[in-house]
Amino acid sequence: MKALITGITGFAGSHLAEYLLARGNIEIYGTYRIRSRMDHISHLVDHISLVECELTDPHAVDQMIKLIRPEQIYHLAAQSFVPTSWNSPADTLTNNIVSQLHLFEAVRKWDVDCKIQVACSSEEYGMVYPGEIPVQENNPLRPLSPYAVSKIAQDFLGYQYFQSYGLSIVRTRTFNHTGPRRGEHFVTSNFAKQIAQIELGLQPPFVDVGNLQARRDFTDVRDVVKAYWLSLERGEPGSVYNISSGTTRTIEEVLQILLTFTTANVQIRVDPKRLRPSDVDVLLGDSSLFQEKTGWKPEIPFHQTLKDLLEYWRNILRCKQQREGDQK
Repeated sequence: MKALITGITGFAGSHLAEYLLARGNIEIYGTYRIRSRMDHISHLVDHISLVECELTDPHAVDQMIKLIRPEQIYHLAAQSFVPTSWNSPADTLTNNIVSQLHLFEAVRKWDVDCKIQVACSSEEYGMVYPGEIPVQENNPLRPLSPYAVSKIAQDFLGYQYFQSYGLSIVRTRTFNHTGPRRGEHFVTSNFAKQIAQIELGLQPPFVDVGNLQARRDFTDVRDVVKAYWLSLERGEPGSVYNISSGTTRTIEEVLQILLTFTTANVQIRVDPKRLRPSDVDVLLGDSSLFQEKTGWKPEIPFHQTLKDLLEYWRNILRCKQQREGDQK
């Protein structure tokens, strides 16, 4: 079977590639751009087929789909950092919506018989009222960022192409997920990197933070990519599913757990630049619909997730130090 992962060089994309490889009997293709960082998949390049493709270019997408004719498409490529969407709203909307449109149109044009998973986001729910927690798939969408608006558009575009053209599309609204390789701008990874830098004497003993009172529903990325696979294996085309752990923690709790893994003397310091123009107070997902449909459930304990994330940054920074030392 041929599986195409858009954004294979990214956080979730690289973990999904690992998961599919471990399953066996799957020919894996992945999109990348000239400026894409390849470090997340450097250990996989001999086992996958990489395709240079700018997804905002309709001709490039058209030719890629014509060439590969995948049986599964996992559409993960996106501008996925909420604060960036405040600074570059037009780029976020264009990149996230138009890229997906080109994929759908190419699949239609070449009559490719494939299942498509669209990676949507819990950010779509936005302003969630206390009586609506935990959030189910039928909850009103009240977006609070340009990123959230872009993901709603991707979500509804997937529904429209299923209804209008019969494309076999499953949409997944994933709540916060983290683990090794998470981008350093995301809160869990940013905290872990700062702690690792303090341990190595690369920054003063202060962890800079933003809003510590927001509550989030975290799942390990390695559990999430398994859910992506199951969404196409057992999910109902045209449907949308929450993927979440069903528990919340404040950002402060996350930081305190990370601090239990270090002996460094660390102080916490609020950085006003890390506060958003508007923020979602609580995101807690109800994934019972998905669990009943697919049998999925999160398995990796959150403490293990954070421990693995901190160790990832320790390794990255130690290797960087060693390279710099060798060059002197």
